Amino acid sequence: MLAEINSLLNNFIWGSVLIYVLPILGLFFTISSRFVQFRYFLKMFHILRETAHDKDGHISSFQALMLSVAGRVGGGNIAGVAVAITLGGPGAVFWMWVIGLVGMATSFFECSLAQLYKEKDGIDSCVYRGGPAYYATKALGQRWLGVIISVLLMITFGFAFNATQSFIISTSFESSFHLPTWVSGLALTLVFGVTIFGGVKRIAQMSEVIVPVMAISYLLIALVVIVLNINEIPTLVSMIISEAFHPSSAIAGGFGAVILQGAKRGMFSNEAGLGSAPNVAAVAYVGHPVQQGIVQSFSVFIDTIILCSCTAFIILLSGAYTPGLEGVQGVLLTQTALIEHVGPLGGYFVTFALFLFGFSSMIYNYYLAENSLNFFSKGNVTAFNIFRVICIALVIWGSFQDLSSIFAFADLSMGLLAVINMIVIALLYKPVLRLIKGYERQIKEGIVPVLRYNDYSEFKIDKAIWKEIVDNINDKKS
Repeated sequence: MLAEINSLLNNFIWGSVLIYVLPILGLFFTISSRFVQFRYFLKMFHILRETAHDKDGHISSFQALMLSVAGRVGGGNIAGVAVAITLGGPGAVFWMWVIGLVGMATSFFECSLAQLYKEKDGIDSCVYRGGPAYYATKALGQRWLGVIISVLLMITFGFAFNATQSFIISTSFESSFHLPTWVSGLALTLVFGVTIFGGVKRIAQMSEVIVPVMAISYLLIALVVIVLNINEIPTLVSMIISEAFHPSSAIAGGFGAVILQGAKRGMFSNEAGLGSAPNVAAVAYVGHPVQQGIVQSFSVFIDTIILCSCTAFIILLSGAYTPGLEGVQGVLLTQTALIEHVGPLGGYFVTFALFLFGFSSMIYNYYLAENSLNFFSKGNVTAFNIFRVICIALVIWGSFQDLSSIFAFADLSMGLLAVINMIVIALLYKPVLRLIKGYERQIKEGIVPVLRYNDYSEFKIDKAIWKEIVDNINDKKS
């Protein structure tokens, strides 16, 4: 009965609410900001080059980006895209692209807000904290809303998703290498424990190493597949666009199913508007909130436009996918397609990629949960250590257990989090538009933008934090 209720609520929130709210508000943010994600797309690379290294022990914008990509890029890029194509056909890929491009604006807004309303960590003065719980509390004056957001984040990402990721990784190694789940589970737990006990900085440093290896490796294997089938690429792209509006009769549900599958998998994958990425965006040391908003919208582009497209091309360029026939699905479809392209090593590569994608998601999930705990504990070391032990125990437990029911509950809590976050962002879109205008004004003046914090007094920001950052940046300029 509980499972049926959970399924009913899940279908309502994701199938009847968020499937419309996320793209509609994303389109509103895109238009109201005059297509900020496209106007400043090339600016992303300039910002990353300027902030590629730590500033006096702070977490750089690049490290924050890598940690964000670590979370956005996961099993959804391998298995989720395969499901979208199986149920919605090749046309679903087009709508996944659309959701990704629109979602870049949503991510820009929520991550700019996270930067604007960030606060200092209670343990390390060089670390910042922020996210939906913080901007809902400070900007709207609704601490109860912040408490609900923090609890949902902690349950969803810290407990349920991490335990489930552990199960997926350990069973994947058992399937490919006949390695007992307790062996891979123990090894995974050891690396995970060492990482999270090192605090936010070690988590960021680990992401800075793992994520580029993970993304570049997957991109390279996809490029190999594309080069081997280069003559078919124009026909494939044409088919994706054609099927997006005129789906094959073999696709159950027709045009509606194509849009639904593409949009749903795009949202699940890039997490734009779900309230998770802003927690990471807040940690970056930047002179103006808009800078991190721009960078974080780029992480949506990496996830959906680049890596999801890699999986789509690998599948659609193979003979593993047949319209209208279920056949193999999820990870197995991607694995089968890659084996067809490059031989048996393709199957092992998918397992390796799943490990990197899964582990990077685990440390990202843990950070979201830790940030939520900080909202309550304000840097209490004992509380943090007890919480870390619980998270490690859940990773060990998860490697032995099929947690599909818990994962389904986590989907529900994440859906609730997304609904709350999108309402809050919609209420706070005007401060972001003010930030954009202020940022553009300084660019026209020919100076490197920094937040003129006295111009935003009515928004209840922490001026002391921004004064310290701006003064430090100005000192280094002089």
